[in-house]
Amino acid sequence: MKLDLSRLGDWSTLPFFTAQLPQIETRLAQEDGPVFPPAPQVFAALERCQPDATRVVILGQDPYHTPGKADGLAFSIPNGFPGRLDSLGNIIKELQDDLKVTRTQTALQDWADQGVLLLNTSLTVPQGKAGGHKALGWAALVRDVLERLADRPRAYVLWGSHAQKVAAKVDPTRNLKIETAHPSPLSAYRGFFGSRPFSTVNQWLKDHGDTEINWTQAP
Repeated sequence: MKLDLSRLGDWSTLPFFTAQLPQIETRLAQEDGPVFPPAPQVFAALERCQPDATRVVILGQDPYHTPGKADGLAFSIPNGFPGRLDSLGNIIKELQDDLKVTRTQTALQDWADQGVLLLNTSLTVPQGKAGGHKALGWAALVRDVLERLADRPRAYVLWGSHAQKVAAKVDPTRNLKIETAHPSPLSAYRGFFGSRPFSTVNQWLKDHGDTEINWTQAP
């Protein structure tokens, strides 16, 4: 799998792309089965949301490992996908409970276009093997991204212990830091439901003189 770096924009200066990426590409080329998302979408989150445009960071774990489900943005699923929504279904349910709005689109590109960085801590996954690439080296990229974003206050939404561990150095006195259970069907009832992350982020943005995120639907 050869990854396209031509659309990374300002992210391209991160040390990861010269220090660690070549080894990851070598290991990806040795995979004997499908890897998701498809190569052109691996860096979609970074391409879609440049560093200076990033206002909110939502940190996931790894991409969906079902064919046709991962699109390179954490938790996002292409519109019209016929299978289960899993974590995204619970996110949409919490959105409805929090803001009293209904979202029917499952693709989250409109969030990214408003400055929401939907980043997974692993950017690839083998088909049918959740967490299969968690030790591949992607953690170095996430560390670089978080360091790049430390230049000004931002909102961080950290769902689950894994995301919270990766972003442990994010300063909660300078940034908004929301830490709850993961929206997975296995854990959503342990504190994700009822946490109201969307209204909390919007209020924080308003308090800092910024515009709210339209979480409901693409314009």
